[in-house]
Amino acid sequence: MARLPYVQPETAPEDVRKVLERLGRPLNIFKLMAHAETNFRPLLRLGTSILLEQKLPASLRELAILRTARRCGADYEWVQHVAIAKAVGVTDEQIDALAADRLDAPVLSEVEQTVLAVTDDLVRDGRVPEGRFATLQRLLSTREIVELVLAVGFYVTLARLMVVSDIDPDPPVGLDVLRRIG
Repeated sequence: MARLPYVQPETAPEDVRKVLERLGRPLNIFKLMAHAETNFRPLLRLGTSILLEQKLPASLRELAILRTARRCGADYEWVQHVAIAKAVGVTDEQIDALAADRLDAPVLSEVEQTVLAVTDDLVRDGRVPEGRFATLQRLLSTREIVELVLAVGFYVTLARLMVVSDIDPDPPVGLDVLRRIG
């Protein structure tokens, strides 16, 4: 059982209630985020832009989110994003490699391995070694690098909320989450 209660639409302030109702059956993460009333809608907008509007390829974004979940111990985030990752083309073999912490697995390309290593750097302390950063710059545009950092930072924040609250699992919704928040 979660350590924090979930906001229920029927008892939420009107602006929060409207957002939760628009989400249909909101996931537990949204019902936790809703406690931060003034941050709730901006957080959803940021999350939506990360999931729908970034130039960073969706498969790289999802690999980074999965690695973030793994490094932060956020099982909820992992479960939700495995379904999304598969929907955007991440393979079962790649997910298995991440689950086994085999970031050098041959099923992962150079750009994928680099993104995962940079994700580790960002989750750990934010310092990306010069050589790895040079490789990242060779493989991604400046915009994609900034988007990667923002995506990892956002999902670290969510992971911390999930872990500290001991969030209850929701069944994975896959790309349906994009319809809910988009």
